Amino acid sequence: MKNKKTYVIAGAGSGIGLALREKLLADGHQVIAIVRNPDYIKEQENLTFVLHDFSEENLLPEINGTIDGLIYCPGTINLKPFASLKEKDVLDDFKVNVLGAFRFIHKYSMPLRESQDGSILLFSSVAVQSGMPFHTTVGISKGGVEGLTRSLSAEFAPKIRVNCIAPSLTDTPLAKNLLNSDTKRLANAERHPLKRVGTAEEIAALAMFILND
Repeated sequence: MKNKKTYVIAGAGSGIGLALREKLLADGHQVIAIVRNPDYIKEQENLTFVLHDFSEENLLPEINGTIDGLIYCPGTINLKPFASLKEKDVLDDFKVNVLGAFRFIHKYSMPLRESQDGSILLFSSVAVQSGMPFHTTVGISKGGVEGLTRSLSAEFAPKIRVNCIAPSLTDTPLAKNLLNSDTKRLANAERHPLKRVGTAEEIAALAMFILND
């Protein structure tokens, strides 16, 4: 087995965060899972849970010991016409996607520096580079995530690698309202060359490759 490492996953209760959590545990790593809902807590070997909601401004808990990887998965999907958007919509999405990631990394960057092969992984959206209707707040907030990624990858190199995955619509609980009928699922699948919607497990597999030595 590869060297056992410790990973902290924010948003590890569902979707991509959950799929990645299970893959890391299957490889024998230690996972500290930050979740906002106590219903997500499920005792398992090498797994520790921490309750925290990144839409709130509560202080993140202390984590003792070396951290080898930080993964920030919380996100928002707030699709509205530009004319109907309020400043609060923009700020709410920015708070979760950008400030949440900033606070998460800022809090745990020191124990991450103790690692011999530290890694940070963030998540953006294909909407940032492609531009999509009704994705204003997604584009603004995830664009901030990509800016944070590039800045930290330059500042933390060469000891800590910083990467970002920008998926299209993925079949997760966050996207359930966009995929809750056969008609919607087919329409979204047709937008992709592969004619299907991606899965959390597929994105988690890419994340495992990026986190790997």
